[in-house]
Amino acid sequence: MAHSHIKIWIHAILGTKNRTPLIKIDLEEKIYQLIRKEVDKTKCVLNIMNGTANHVHLLFLLHPDKNIREVIHQIKGGSSFQINQSGIMRPKFLWQVGLSAYSVSESGIKTLRKYIQNQREHHTKMTFEEEYQRFIELHGLLKKDKNG
Repeated sequence: MAHSHIKIWIHAILGTKNRTPLIKIDLEEKIYQLIRKEVDKTKCVLNIMNGTANHVHLLFLLHPDKNIREVIHQIKGGSSFQINQSGIMRPKFLWQVGLSAYSVSESGIKTLRKYIQNQREHHTKMTFEEEYQRFIELHGLLKKDKNG
């Protein structure tokens, strides 16, 4: 009997447009609720979400019938639309263009969950830009010059 077993953990980082601190603490839960609704629409399973005023980390199981671009497009597009329609903030809410998403091994889930849970504390020591650069380097996404 043939069976398919697919389990792909994704760590996605969504930054606000120009890293503008739009996700104020008093609006955070409402914004996260709208993001959760969009994740649900993709049939992916959200494990944890947390962030700061200018970015959000999500850890989720990718639905086997979806690709990462369409999932992130739905999450970003749908959530920004819903945030703006709700009228909970001015100026207009926008996500940064592009996406950051990384696969995560099962053995790394516990560590990543802790990392995502502690975003506020973590960002007292490191800016979002420094964090983002670290992820780029960690995942081997830096373009090397012709000598390196």
